[in-house]
Order: sequence, then structure tokens, then C-alpha cells
Amino acid sequence: MQYYMRLPRGKREFCLFMAVISVISVNIIAPVITCFEMGFSLDTWVAALRVMPLIWLAVIACVLITYYPAEWVTARFLEKDDSYNAHILVNILATVCMMSVILTVVAPWIASGQVSMEPVEHFFFRWPRNFAVSFAVEALVAQPIARAVMNRLHLALDARREPAVA
Repeated sequence: MQYYMRLPRGKREFCLFMAVISVISVNIIAPVITCFEMGFSLDTWVAALRVMPLIWLAVIACVLITYYPAEWVTARFLEKDDSYNAHILVNILATVCMMSVILTVVAPWIASGQVSMEPVEHFFFRWPRNFAVSFAVEALVAQPIARAVMNRLHLALDARREPAVA
């Protein structure tokens, strides 16, 4: 029942689900990671805000690229009858792992406006921190909010479809 109520049922709902998660994630993760890199200040936060629309597009692309591989990894680790929470947690872990690898390299390129070897050279220093921040935000903030939005949407849609009992 939780699968049916808290996860998207179709393509339009998937777009809404992805939009909620990506907007929340980008607005939290990008400034936090930028501040870790450049220092916590108002100037750093403003610098992060300037590139967030482009980072958001990269996040959307990464979600679409990693969606099926994350589903495959989840299916390899879990059985169909495992709990809803187990499926969600493993899927978040797989998705965040893949996306953080990509975005640890690509996001600095977007932010600096140039492709360089610097993000690759510092990858093993930055990636664990980026993964930890991203996983915490996804597992504790973005995904629960997006699933709550889906649940409310489905409750409203299901209530509209059911005839009123007299």
C-alpha cells in the first residue's frame, strides 16, 4: 500500500516527484557543499545561488541517467517482498552514490564555467563529503517530503474518484 500511495503512479506524477526532490536537494546541497569548499559566508551563498539553475538542470539529467541503474541495483540487493523502507533506503543509497560521483566532477565545471582536471584531481577528497551531505538531505529531507506530497496527491485523487456514500 505504501508503494501505491507514496510513489509516483505515472509519468506526470514522476515529473512532480522529481521536481520536488530536485528543487529541495539543489537548494540545500549546492549551498552547503559550496560553503564547505569556499567558506561559510554570504558571498559564498550568493555565488552558489547564481549557478543553481544550471546545477538543477544537471541534477535532472543525472536523475534520468541513474534512474534505471539504481532500480537494477536495488533489485539485486533486495527481494520483491522486502519492506517498503528497505527498498526506499537502498534505492536512495544507489541513486545518491551514482549522482554524487557524477556531480562531484560536473558541478565544479558548471560553477567555474570551464572544464578542468581540478575536480578529478580532488575527487577522492571531495566525494565522501559530497556523498554524506547528499545522502543525509535525500534520506532525511527531500525524499520524505516528496513522498508526503505523493501521498496527499493520491489521497485527494482517490477521494475524488470514490462516489459519496449517502
